[in-house]
Amino acid sequence: MPKKLLLLVLVTVLSAAACVGSSNTEATLNTETTLKVDLETVVRVGNVVPVNGVTTAGQPDAAALSIFAEQGYRTVIDIRTEPEDRGIDEAKVIGDLGMEYIVFPIGKPEAINFDNARELGRLIEEADGPVLVHCASANRVGALFALRKSLDGADDEMALEYGREAGMSRLEGRVKEVLSKN
Repeated sequence: MPKKLLLLVLVTVLSAAACVGSSNTEATLNTETTLKVDLETVVRVGNVVPVNGVTTAGQPDAAALSIFAEQGYRTVIDIRTEPEDRGIDEAKVIGDLGMEYIVFPIGKPEAINFDNARELGRLIEEADGPVLVHCASANRVGALFALRKSLDGADDEMALEYGREAGMSRLEGRVKEVLSKN
């Protein structure tokens, strides 16, 4: 009898552990936890987690911004220029969601420089709570993040990799040019 009871307790404990493990796996699968996020996934999953307090992305829509607000993001830094179409009145949507909207326009490739990388870093550091930084595709954001990483002491390859993780693509040549002059 004690062996049967012990076996029953063991099976119950293992079953409970398996259920806990599967719910943790499901929770992990339902969370965006990369520096650059795919906004369609964020909306579909309904969850996003900042990396060191920051998330990068392309142009969010109202549904994505709502998810960021629900997840505790407090600030959105938009590095698009004024004439770029956002598809929404972004300032109003963000304000209505109770977040701060900061416009830090970066247009021309020449604007990808250490001064603007420092300024973006300052804006992020001064923000209260998690920050979403976006442009149209995250390419400009990633380029500035690469330069920020270099300012933090990373070697060029590490800085470039960080920029790619943040969304840098077509501007990698510009970033390499700026890094080579440093």
